[in-house]
Amino acid sequence: MSTLIGLFTFALVIISVLMVLLVLAQKSKSDGGVGGALGGGMTEATFGADSGNVLSRMTHYGAIAFFVLSFGLYLAQINRHGAARTKSALPSIEVPAVTIPAAAPAVVAPATSSGAPVAAEAPSATVTLPATSVTEPAAKP
Repeated sequence: MSTLIGLFTFALVIISVLMVLLVLAQKSKSDGGVGGALGGGMTEATFGADSGNVLSRMTHYGAIAFFVLSFGLYLAQINRHGAARTKSALPSIEVPAVTIPAAAPAVVAPATSSGAPVAAEAPSATVTLPATSVTEPAAKP
């Protein structure tokens, strides 16, 4: 994909240079513009007396090719950067499992023969949380 983008970019540069030369080679309406100074009279010798129509047609086709290539390269760049944006740029962080002891309430046993209550211990319970993966959502442009 990047090879095609490079080739189309090169073609766009060549078409741009040709468009500049085509516009400069055309005769102006008053016949006193830059086209005459840069070889506007030479185009009549090369293309014939009706060179205005030939250069106008070439300019139209060059402009169409310029805009089509520009728009195609724009869409290719969007597609290339959009594919890169779908991948998460942030690394995922693994959180280890955590064991939290549960607080057990003290159980009071009935009074013994001495009259003092005896505290009995409840069986200890632990809670284990599973390991998780944390990733932040990608920022929206």
